[in-house]
Amino acid sequence: MATPFSVLPPPPLPPGWTEHLGPNGQPYYYNAPTQQSTYIRPLPNFPAFQAGAVPPPPPPQPQTQQKKEKPLVKTPIPGTEWLRVKTTEGNIFYTHKGRKESVWVVPEEIRDGVEALEKREDEERRVRAKAEEEKRVEQAKEAKAAKRKAEETMPVEEVVISKKAKVEDEEEDSDEDDEDEDESEEEEWQREAAAQLAAEAEEEKKRQEEELKRLEEEEKARKAAEAEALKNKPLNMPERVDLSLDEAKALFKTLLREKDVNPLHPWDTSLPLFISDPRYVLLPSVSARKEAFDEYCRDRARELRQSQVKKDKHTLSPKEDYDKLLHDEVKSTRASWTEFRRQWKKDRKFYGWGKDDREREKRFRDYLKELGEKKRAAAQKAEVDFFALLKESGIAKAGAVWKDVKKGITSDPRYDAVGSSSLREELFHTYLKANGAVSTTADEGTKSDVDQAVKSESKATEEEDEIEKDRRRKERKERAVKEREEKIQAERTKVNADIDRSRSGLNKGEAELEFRTMLTDAIRDPQVTWDSILPQLKTDPRFTRSVLPLNQQLHIFHSHITNLRSKHLTSLHALFESHAPSLATPFTSLPVTTLLASLPATKLGYDIQGLEDEYEKWQRLRTQDARRAFDEMLGENAFVEFWGRLGKIGGKGVDEGIRADDIGEDEEQLVDMKALAKTVDLKEMIKVLKNDKRYLVFDHVPEQRERWLRDYLSQLSAPKLSVHAP
Repeated sequence: MATPFSVLPPPPLPPGWTEHLGPNGQPYYYNAPTQQSTYIRPLPNFPAFQAGAVPPPPPPQPQTQQKKEKPLVKTPIPGTEWLRVKTTEGNIFYTHKGRKESVWVVPEEIRDGVEALEKREDEERRVRAKAEEEKRVEQAKEAKAAKRKAEETMPVEEVVISKKAKVEDEEEDSDEDDEDEDESEEEEWQREAAAQLAAEAEEEKKRQEEELKRLEEEEKARKAAEAEALKNKPLNMPERVDLSLDEAKALFKTLLREKDVNPLHPWDTSLPLFISDPRYVLLPSVSARKEAFDEYCRDRARELRQSQVKKDKHTLSPKEDYDKLLHDEVKSTRASWTEFRRQWKKDRKFYGWGKDDREREKRFRDYLKELGEKKRAAAQKAEVDFFALLKESGIAKAGAVWKDVKKGITSDPRYDAVGSSSLREELFHTYLKANGAVSTTADEGTKSDVDQAVKSESKATEEEDEIEKDRRRKERKERAVKEREEKIQAERTKVNADIDRSRSGLNKGEAELEFRTMLTDAIRDPQVTWDSILPQLKTDPRFTRSVLPLNQQLHIFHSHITNLRSKHLTSLHALFESHAPSLATPFTSLPVTTLLASLPATKLGYDIQGLEDEYEKWQRLRTQDARRAFDEMLGENAFVEFWGRLGKIGGKGVDEGIRADDIGEDEEQLVDMKALAKTVDLKEMIKVLKNDKRYLVFDHVPEQRERWLRDYLSQLSAPKLSVHAP
């Protein structure tokens, strides 16, 4: 069974409105004449459409054709001259009988009266609903009673059946008389009555079931209608809020900040996050909202960037970052600066400190020296600790073998501190040589004190000599190593200097290209100056690490500004050409307002006077190009050149280029050509040239154009004689 709330297609859009789909698939509507867009579907025949107000959807119409909306019910507001009017489409508006004024939202002066009227109507609806509910309960009780009554008629059928069986038994008897026939007719009538009662009871049961089902559907439909009406109830919003543009923009930005709108997302993506907020409609137009949205994105992105910079500053300073990078990555004194720079030149820890690579390389060299000193100090300490280990262990005695001794001390950390196994063995033998006297004198306790003193003295002398020899040997070794390192360092410095000189040209080109790229990213306005843009450029690492001198930076900056101006001037000249097809078009006939509002004029900062000066300058250049094309046209035209030269044959030519005496035997023929040339005058040449675009462009100065043609003909010389002439 069809419900009264069947789904119908939405009403058509008013004239000028079109439907589109947003990036998220959400439909929105755009009005091309007013440039207004909204996510709320506009309804036809509305006196006005207010952004932010949610109009109630029109009720479904059974008619296929769209009928004109008319007032249906007029309810007076108590104590006022206002009427609440409900239309045939289900829409509600308020009209004033005296002022003949109609509005879609509730006026402030009758708001209390409308609320009281709605409360009274709600109370009446509740009373009616309660009465209908009681009526439905009574009807249900009656239906149940009828059903029960129909069920109680069932024993009659059983009686009939029993009588029927009795009749069938009596019919079998051969001695049946006339009374049996009467009883048989009466039983037939009772069967028909019982069947009729049973059919009526079944029909009553079906009717009661249908009635219950209908009541349930009506209850569901009523609840759905109440929920839909409550959902689509118009918002009691004021028609306008008295706020300035700055205040409305500030509230709109506060809305964006509260919703935590991502400044990197575009307008269409972020719009569903805040369109339902009442503060969305405080700004008068979509363009104003987009402008405020763009300002919020710029400010928010700058705040996030500054907070990140502050966070980085609070962690470590640039010099500490660079030193930490050296400590973590440079483990050998043989590390190469070139390899280190190539690997880490794009890391902020590398380029964030130092004016240039020279200062960073100097710190790299100093760190290598510090690392070498630390390693030498660690090696010396490891040797001293190893000697202490041998002494404490007591294993290293005269005649001991290193292979057997080392097994007892491998678990000590001082054993592993000496990095090389060969060095450990060498240190072991040195220790034995220095302490050999101690082990030998311990076994000679029976010798005399004099002999012991002499031997101890001689051994001490030998030990001192041995230690002195070891010291000298180490000094010679260290001196040789130092000299070798200094030689290698000098050769490496020379090679690096040659490499730097060979790369100077390439580095200069790379630095210039990087500087130009930075200007392209940072400067889009051709009206900026070097002093005004310098604070912004100083925040860019590409500017701070640039090795270009100041005069070259200024030259590249002015070249960039000139290129920007030339691009916008080219666009402006194209606009001039579209509005001024002729060289005679004055500036006053141009749409000055449109040209001033165009992007090229705005970028170049032109006012009316500046725009007029630029137009006059462009017209002069355009005229010069047209005149040059006119001269090229005359030089290309063979007709003009041939008859112009031929007219100068003989003594009566323009410059008497060929005398009559020089004509010779061809005099008769040339005289005929000369006479023919006289018939080809200036008008004939104009007929040939008049279809050329380069000729027509000077239609506004015909006298000057004719004078140019005469001057050209006067500069032509007479043709030379044929090579066959005697």
